[in-house]
Amino acid sequence: MPELPEVEALAADLRERVVGRRVERVDIAAISALKTYDPPPTALHGQTITGAGRFGKFLDIIAGDLHLVVHLARAGWLHFRDEMGATPLKPGKGPIALRVRFDDGSGFDLTEAGTQKKLAAYLVTDPRLVPGVSRLGPDAIGVDLDGFAAAIRAQRAQLKGVLTEQQVIAGIGNAYSDEILHRAKLSPFAISARLTDDQVARLYEATRAVLTEAVARSVGQRAASLKAEKKAGLVVHNRTGLPCPVCGDLIREVSFADSSLQYCPTCQTGGKPLADRRLSRLVR
Repeated sequence: MPELPEVEALAADLRERVVGRRVERVDIAAISALKTYDPPPTALHGQTITGAGRFGKFLDIIAGDLHLVVHLARAGWLHFRDEMGATPLKPGKGPIALRVRFDDGSGFDLTEAGTQKKLAAYLVTDPRLVPGVSRLGPDAIGVDLDGFAAAIRAQRAQLKGVLTEQQVIAGIGNAYSDEILHRAKLSPFAISARLTDDQVARLYEATRAVLTEAVARSVGQRAASLKAEKKAGLVVHNRTGLPCPVCGDLIREVSFADSSLQYCPTCQTGGKPLADRRLSRLVR
Protein backbone atom coordinates (compact mmCIF):
# COMPACT_ATOMS: atom_id res chain seq x y z
CA MET A 1 0.00 0.00 0.00
CA PRO A 2 1.41 3.43 -0.91
CA GLU A 3 2.04 5.42 2.26
CA LEU A 4 3.02 9.01 2.96
CA PRO A 5 6.55 8.89 1.40
CA GLU A 6 5.39 7.24 -1.83
CA VAL A 7 2.39 9.55 -2.23
CA GLU A 8 4.63 12.56 -1.57
CA ALA A 9 6.99 11.28 -4.27
CA LEU A 10 4.14 10.70 -6.73
CA ALA A 11 2.96 14.28 -6.14
CA ALA A 12 6.48 15.62 -6.71
CA ASP A 13 6.81 13.56 -9.89
CA LEU A 14 3.49 14.87 -11.21
CA ARG A 15 4.45 18.47 -10.39
CA GLU A 16 7.53 18.03 -12.53
CA ARG A 17 5.81 16.22 -15.39
CA VAL A 18 2.33 17.66 -15.83
CA VAL A 19 1.99 21.14 -14.32
CA GLY A 20 1.11 23.45 -17.22
CA ARG A 21 -0.27 20.66 -19.39
CA ARG A 22 -3.87 20.72 -20.54
CA VAL A 23 -6.19 17.78 -19.99
CA GLU A 24 -7.45 16.46 -23.30
CA ARG A 25 -9.61 13.60 -22.03
CA VAL A 26 -10.49 11.59 -18.95
CA ASP A 27 -11.61 7.99 -19.43
CA ILE A 28 -13.26 5.93 -16.68
CA ALA A 29 -12.77 2.18 -17.07
CA ALA A 30 -13.94 1.13 -13.60
CA ILE A 31 -17.13 2.98 -12.72
CA SER A 32 -16.87 1.80 -9.11
CA ALA A 33 -13.59 3.71 -8.68
CA LEU A 34 -15.23 7.10 -9.31
CA LYS A 35 -16.93 8.15 -6.09
CA THR A 36 -18.38 11.50 -7.23
CA TYR A 37 -20.59 12.59 -10.12
CA ASP A 38 -20.84 16.38 -9.73
CA PRO A 39 -18.78 17.84 -11.28
CA PRO A 40 -18.54 15.09 -13.91
CA PRO A 41 -15.13 13.84 -15.17
CA THR A 42 -15.66 15.80 -18.38
CA ALA A 43 -15.29 18.99 -16.33
CA LEU A 44 -11.54 18.33 -16.42
CA HIS A 45 -11.46 18.45 -20.22
CA GLY A 46 -9.55 21.54 -21.33
CA GLN A 47 -8.36 22.34 -17.81
CA THR A 48 -4.68 23.04 -17.13
CA ILE A 49 -2.91 21.17 -14.32
CA THR A 50 -1.72 23.72 -11.76
CA GLY A 51 -0.30 21.54 -9.00
CA ALA A 52 -0.17 18.26 -7.12
CA GLY A 53 0.01 17.52 -3.43
CA ARG A 54 -1.26 15.12 -0.81
CA PHE A 55 -3.44 14.81 2.28
CA GLY A 56 -2.11 11.91 4.34
CA LYS A 57 -2.15 9.02 1.85
CA PHE A 58 -4.53 10.81 -0.55
CA LEU A 59 -3.00 12.16 -3.77
CA ASP A 60 -4.38 15.55 -4.89
CA ILE A 61 -4.05 16.55 -8.57
CA ILE A 62 -5.10 20.17 -9.03
CA ALA A 63 -6.55 21.73 -12.18
CA GLY A 64 -7.60 25.29 -11.39
CA ASP A 65 -10.62 25.09 -9.10
CA LEU A 66 -10.92 21.32 -9.48
CA HIS A 67 -9.19 18.60 -7.46
CA LEU A 68 -8.83 15.00 -8.60
CA VAL A 69 -8.26 13.32 -5.22
CA VAL A 70 -7.14 9.70 -5.34
CA HIS A 71 -6.73 7.03 -2.68
CA LEU A 72 -4.68 4.19 -4.14
CA ALA A 73 -5.74 1.69 -1.44
CA ARG A 74 -3.72 -1.50 -1.03
CA ALA A 75 -3.09 -2.46 -4.66
CA GLY A 76 -3.47 0.78 -6.62
CA TRP A 77 -0.76 2.66 -8.48
CA LEU A 78 -0.16 5.52 -10.91
CA HIS A 79 1.61 4.83 -14.21
CA PHE A 80 2.79 7.83 -16.23
CA ARG A 81 3.45 7.43 -19.94
CA ASP A 82 5.10 9.90 -22.27
CA GLU A 83 3.02 8.50 -25.13
CA MET A 84 -0.55 7.60 -24.29
CA GLY A 85 -2.71 5.87 -26.87
CA ALA A 86 -5.24 8.10 -28.61
CA THR A 87 -8.00 5.48 -28.59
CA PRO A 88 -10.52 6.17 -25.81
CA LEU A 89 -10.38 3.70 -22.94
CA LYS A 90 -13.35 1.37 -22.74
CA PRO A 91 -14.89 0.10 -19.50
CA GLY A 92 -13.74 -3.40 -18.72
CA LYS A 93 -12.34 -5.84 -16.19
CA GLY A 94 -8.65 -4.99 -16.65
CA PRO A 95 -6.40 -3.31 -14.09
CA ILE A 96 -6.91 0.23 -15.42
CA ALA A 97 -9.49 2.19 -13.42
CA LEU A 98 -9.01 5.71 -14.80
CA ARG A 99 -6.93 7.37 -17.53
CA VAL A 100 -6.00 11.03 -17.97
CA ARG A 101 -4.57 12.07 -21.35
CA PHE A 102 -2.87 15.44 -21.93
CA ASP A 103 -2.70 17.64 -24.99
CA ASP A 104 0.92 16.62 -25.75
CA GLY A 105 0.02 12.91 -25.96
CA SER A 106 1.31 11.99 -22.50
CA GLY A 107 -0.85 10.87 -19.64
CA PHE A 108 -1.28 8.53 -16.71
CA ASP A 109 -3.30 5.50 -15.75
CA LEU A 110 -4.59 4.70 -12.29
CA THR A 111 -4.49 0.92 -11.97
CA GLU A 112 -5.46 -1.61 -9.34
CA ALA A 113 -4.29 -5.21 -9.14
CA GLY A 114 -6.20 -8.08 -7.55
CA THR A 115 -9.89 -8.72 -7.07
CA GLN A 116 -10.59 -6.35 -4.17
CA LYS A 117 -11.23 -3.10 -5.99
CA LYS A 118 -10.86 -0.33 -3.42
CA LEU A 119 -9.08 2.40 -5.37
CA ALA A 120 -11.13 5.58 -5.05
CA ALA A 121 -11.13 8.76 -7.16
CA TYR A 122 -13.05 11.94 -6.34
CA LEU A 123 -13.46 15.02 -8.53
CA VAL A 124 -14.31 17.88 -6.18
CA THR A 125 -14.00 21.64 -5.83
CA ASP A 126 -12.61 21.30 -2.30
CA PRO A 127 -10.59 18.30 -0.98
CA ARG A 128 -12.44 18.59 2.32
CA LEU A 129 -15.52 17.29 0.49
CA VAL A 130 -13.80 13.89 0.32
CA PRO A 131 -14.95 12.00 3.45
CA GLY A 132 -11.57 10.35 4.05
CA VAL A 133 -9.74 13.68 3.82
CA SER A 134 -12.14 15.51 6.12
CA ARG A 135 -11.63 12.87 8.83
CA LEU A 136 -7.82 12.83 8.73
CA GLY A 137 -5.84 13.43 11.90
CA PRO A 138 -2.69 15.58 11.98
CA ASP A 139 -0.09 14.82 9.32
CA ALA A 140 2.60 12.42 10.50
CA ILE A 141 5.49 14.68 9.46
CA GLY A 142 3.74 17.99 10.09
CA VAL A 143 2.51 17.51 13.65
CA ASP A 144 4.55 18.77 16.63
CA LEU A 145 5.37 16.68 19.71
CA ASP A 146 2.48 18.03 21.80
CA GLY A 147 -0.07 17.36 19.07
CA PHE A 148 1.40 13.92 18.42
CA ALA A 149 1.33 12.99 22.11
CA ALA A 150 -2.26 14.17 22.50
CA ALA A 151 -3.40 12.18 19.47
CA ILE A 152 -1.65 8.98 20.56
CA ARG A 153 -2.70 9.15 24.21
CA ALA A 154 -6.32 9.89 23.33
CA GLN A 155 -6.53 6.28 22.17
CA ARG A 156 -6.51 3.18 24.37
CA ALA A 157 -5.48 0.49 21.95
CA GLN A 158 -2.50 -1.46 20.67
CA LEU A 159 0.14 0.90 19.33
CA LYS A 160 0.44 -0.74 15.91
CA GLY A 161 -3.24 -0.13 15.21
CA VAL A 162 -3.17 3.41 16.59
CA LEU A 163 -0.29 4.42 14.31
CA THR A 164 -2.11 3.17 11.22
CA GLU A 165 -5.47 4.77 12.09
CA GLN A 166 -5.70 7.74 9.72
CA GLN A 167 -8.08 9.66 11.98
CA VAL A 168 -5.38 9.65 14.67
CA ILE A 169 -2.21 10.32 12.64
CA ALA A 170 -2.38 10.67 8.86
CA GLY A 171 -0.01 9.00 6.42
CA ILE A 172 1.32 5.85 8.15
CA GLY A 173 0.44 2.36 6.94
CA ASN A 174 1.43 -1.20 7.68
CA ALA A 175 5.03 -1.07 6.45
CA TYR A 176 6.23 2.18 7.99
CA SER A 177 4.47 1.51 11.29
CA ASP A 178 6.66 -1.60 11.66
CA GLU A 179 9.73 0.50 10.86
CA ILE A 180 8.75 3.26 13.29
CA LEU A 181 8.08 0.88 16.17
CA HIS A 182 11.41 -0.85 15.59
CA ARG A 183 13.25 2.48 15.53
CA ALA A 184 11.47 3.56 18.73
CA LYS A 185 12.14 0.17 20.41
CA LEU A 186 8.48 -0.30 21.29
CA SER A 187 6.24 -3.36 21.15
CA PRO A 188 3.52 -3.22 18.49
CA PHE A 189 1.11 -4.36 21.22
CA ALA A 190 1.99 -1.68 23.76
CA ILE A 191 -1.13 0.23 24.84
CA SER A 192 -0.99 3.78 23.55
CA ALA A 193 -2.58 5.44 26.58
CA ARG A 194 0.00 3.87 28.91
CA LEU A 195 3.12 5.19 27.18
CA THR A 196 5.53 7.20 29.33
CA ASP A 197 6.72 10.63 28.30
CA ASP A 198 10.04 9.11 27.21
CA GLN A 199 8.31 6.46 25.11
CA VAL A 200 6.07 9.04 23.41
CA ALA A 201 9.10 11.22 22.65
CA ARG A 202 10.96 8.21 21.17
CA LEU A 203 7.92 7.31 19.10
CA TYR A 204 7.59 10.87 17.81
CA GLU A 205 11.26 11.12 16.86
CA ALA A 206 11.18 7.70 15.21
CA THR A 207 8.08 8.66 13.22
CA ARG A 208 9.67 11.83 11.89
CA ALA A 209 13.01 10.15 11.18
CA VAL A 210 11.66 7.09 9.38
CA LEU A 211 9.24 9.08 7.23
CA THR A 212 11.54 11.98 6.37
CA GLU A 213 14.31 9.54 5.43
CA ALA A 214 11.86 7.62 3.24
CA VAL A 215 10.65 10.84 1.61
CA ALA A 216 14.27 11.83 0.88
CA ARG A 217 14.88 8.44 -0.78
CA SER A 218 11.62 8.54 -2.72
CA VAL A 219 11.26 12.10 -4.02
CA GLY A 220 13.02 12.33 -7.35
CA GLN A 221 12.24 8.71 -8.20
CA ARG A 222 9.87 8.04 -11.06
CA ALA A 223 6.64 6.26 -10.24
CA ALA A 224 7.91 3.04 -11.85
CA SER A 225 10.79 2.71 -9.39
CA LEU A 226 9.09 3.81 -6.16
CA LYS A 227 7.93 0.36 -5.03
CA ALA A 228 11.44 -1.07 -5.31
CA GLU A 229 12.88 1.96 -3.52
CA LYS A 230 10.45 1.50 -0.64
CA LYS A 231 11.24 -2.20 -0.30
CA ALA A 232 14.99 -1.57 -0.33
CA GLY A 233 14.72 0.90 2.55
CA LEU A 234 12.77 -1.33 4.93
CA VAL A 235 14.60 -2.80 7.94
CA VAL A 236 12.02 -5.13 9.53
CA HIS A 237 8.82 -5.08 7.46
CA ASN A 238 8.51 -8.20 5.26
CA ARG A 239 11.89 -9.44 6.53
CA THR A 240 10.64 -12.35 8.65
CA GLY A 241 13.45 -14.78 9.49
CA LEU A 242 16.25 -12.39 8.54
CA PRO A 243 18.65 -10.92 11.13
CA CYS A 244 17.82 -7.56 12.70
CA PRO A 245 20.42 -5.06 11.44
CA VAL A 246 20.64 -3.54 14.94
CA CYS A 247 21.07 -6.59 17.22
CA GLY A 248 21.23 -9.66 14.98
CA ASP A 249 18.18 -11.40 16.44
CA LEU A 250 15.77 -12.91 13.91
CA ILE A 251 12.85 -10.79 12.76
CA ARG A 252 9.55 -12.38 13.85
CA GLU A 253 6.02 -12.09 12.48
CA VAL A 254 2.48 -11.93 13.81
CA SER A 255 -0.15 -12.84 11.23
CA PHE A 256 -3.75 -11.64 11.11
CA ALA A 257 -6.63 -12.41 8.77
CA ASP A 258 -5.55 -10.04 6.00
CA SER A 259 -2.24 -8.57 7.15
CA SER A 260 0.86 -9.22 9.22
CA LEU A 261 3.41 -7.29 11.23
CA GLN A 262 7.12 -7.82 11.75
CA TYR A 263 9.25 -6.93 14.76
CA CYS A 264 12.51 -7.71 16.55
CA PRO A 265 12.07 -9.37 19.97
CA THR A 266 15.42 -8.17 21.32
CA CYS A 267 14.91 -4.55 20.26
CA GLN A 268 11.21 -4.25 20.99
CA THR A 269 9.77 -6.81 23.43
CA GLY A 270 12.55 -7.60 25.90
CA GLY A 271 13.47 -10.76 24.00
CA LYS A 272 10.00 -12.31 24.31
CA PRO A 273 8.20 -13.45 21.13
CA LEU A 274 4.66 -12.21 20.65
CA ALA A 275 1.92 -14.81 20.34
CA ASP A 276 0.90 -15.21 16.72
CA ARG A 277 -2.86 -14.89 17.20
CA ARG A 278 -5.14 -11.98 18.00
CA LEU A 279 -6.69 -13.10 21.26
CA SER A 280 -3.63 -14.53 22.97
CA ARG A 281 -2.03 -13.02 26.00
CA LEU A 282 0.25 -10.43 24.45
CA VAL A 283 3.53 -8.92 25.56
CA ARG A 284 3.04 -5.30 26.56
